[in-house]
Amino acid sequence: MAAVGGSSSLGLPCVFSPKSRQYLALCAQDGRLRIWNTDIKTLNQEYVPSAHLSATCTCISWGPCRKAKEGPQRKKRKSEAGQVENQVDLLALGTAAGSVIIYSTVKGALHCTLDGSHSGVVNCVQWHPEDCLLYSGSDDTHIVEWDLQTGKARCKWKADRAPVTSLCVSPDGKLLLSAGHTIKMWDLETKEVYRKFTGHSTAVTTLRFATTRPPDSDGLYFLSGAAHDRLLSVWQVREDGKDKNSVVSFNLTDEPHHIDLFTSNSKEEALRLAVVCKDGQLHLFEHFLNGPCKKPLSPLCTVQMTGVEDSPIPVPLLAAALTTDTHSLLLAYGNHLQPVMERVEVNTAERHVCLTRDVHTTLSLTMETTVSKVKTPVVNAKSKVVVPGLPGHQAPVKGALGSEKRKGTDAKEMSIEERLGKIEMSSEKAVKGAPSLQTDNFAVLLVQGLESKDANILNKVFQTRKDMLIKKTVARVPLPAVLPLVEEITKRMQGHPYTAVLMVRWLKAVLMQHTSYLASLPDLMFQLGVLYHMIESRVKMFHKLTKLHGKLYLLMTQVATSSNEVKDVDHTAKLVYEEESSDEDNASGDEGLPDEDSDNWEEDETKEDKVEEGMRMESKVTGDSDIEPGNESEEE
Repeated sequence: MAAVGGSSSLGLPCVFSPKSRQYLALCAQDGRLRIWNTDIKTLNQEYVPSAHLSATCTCISWGPCRKAKEGPQRKKRKSEAGQVENQVDLLALGTAAGSVIIYSTVKGALHCTLDGSHSGVVNCVQWHPEDCLLYSGSDDTHIVEWDLQTGKARCKWKADRAPVTSLCVSPDGKLLLSAGHTIKMWDLETKEVYRKFTGHSTAVTTLRFATTRPPDSDGLYFLSGAAHDRLLSVWQVREDGKDKNSVVSFNLTDEPHHIDLFTSNSKEEALRLAVVCKDGQLHLFEHFLNGPCKKPLSPLCTVQMTGVEDSPIPVPLLAAALTTDTHSLLLAYGNHLQPVMERVEVNTAERHVCLTRDVHTTLSLTMETTVSKVKTPVVNAKSKVVVPGLPGHQAPVKGALGSEKRKGTDAKEMSIEERLGKIEMSSEKAVKGAPSLQTDNFAVLLVQGLESKDANILNKVFQTRKDMLIKKTVARVPLPAVLPLVEEITKRMQGHPYTAVLMVRWLKAVLMQHTSYLASLPDLMFQLGVLYHMIESRVKMFHKLTKLHGKLYLLMTQVATSSNEVKDVDHTAKLVYEEESSDEDNASGDEGLPDEDSDNWEEDETKEDKVEEGMRMESKVTGDSDIEPGNESEEE
């Protein structure tokens, strides 16, 4: 019987080493790879990838046990010779950046990095049981076949219209299962589809071969589990091709996160299955695969773990491994940073088994007896420890047992409202040495507001207008919070124009400080599509508004210039002449004048008056006023 172990892509990656189950490899929230020794229950190795924050680990797969490598090597001792034969070495880690990291447990260092073929998140990695080949599936809907000897991709093909979420290679190395919208079985020699299955309504997270029989004998079975699905389906590969629907289903309490099984080599041998669900419970199944079964099968035994408190709190199980002994199990429970490993005897005759464990006592004993490179410093009760990550972000230190009684008024932690009040006071009474502390508080509150989506905290932080404070705050924001910050800024920029003016300053600071990280995201255009289209539409309107602004500015300038010229003109007359005219002249003048008054008519009238007056003066002097007009012409 062969044992197969794996981990789901939904939860944090956690998987036992094959066959011996001597090691447990897992990636916690901090992005570090930790390998625990299950025999002595201590931390064996710890590896920090170079981009563990931006390219977090999404899946883990142990390589097959290999014999000693060919080539020149130093002589092994007799005691080491037996260990090298079945020693596990390589460990494949898929990352969110689209690369695959190969870690060597023998060297305790990075073996190689496989990148350049995937443009999306790597969701699953699977080893070939015999050759030095590795298969990876990604969000870019492609499967890549890697050659570990050259470190390059041998083949790449499109698997589905949806992201590839799970892979599994058959025990003989001839077939490959992949899951997207549907489940497909590929012939690895020709890279063509051998069979198609309906699959699940949600993303398939687990694929495992349940038997080692050839597909021609109608005895090849495999099982699949999906997100938000409480059924584990078993599929039969039939020779006639009528195998689109599942033949057996296993009932679960929640979606599966970790599966371990002993394959069935014949019809007389039962399939043994251990499933750890999202709710932390373990379900054990045992079934003979021999055709379809109409009703879903209930678990043979369910294992649950709780604490020893007065009101028991469930302790989540992380992973479980079957052993050759049907009553023995290897369990990992607690948290991913400090898991507890234990071999337990389970009476499968009972339908439900509840194990009580004091996790805190077990953790303290494990930390005291561990001998590794990780050391815990001894701190004083009055000391303050700075948590790694944000500068100035402090966490309370757990003191001795006697100090726990003094919890009360002295050890009371400030609420977020009190912190906001202190920030307002410090901003009003700011001094030259205070900006760094204020910036740290703003960065901490900004991260807390983004995680909790608290509008009050975000409003307090975003209301600042100091460019230097905004720049320093954005520079102290951790990388995982950059994308949520950009999304929050985008959402606020779509609101009132006054808010958009403030958000532009924050967006400018983010683009200046974290351009390299944003450029490294593979699907940046998809995630920032709203911001891109909004900026593009506003830039189009800006060109039209600029033209309108120029025309209005030119028009207003001309109006202002003309109004200034009119004010400078003096409208007062230099000379005014007035004279009384006769009634006849008035009458004759009135007859020839139009109804409307005009300046030109007034000028002509004054000229005629002056001419007549001059003639009268001349006639008085000469005394020729009585001469007739006819006689006057004769004299001339």
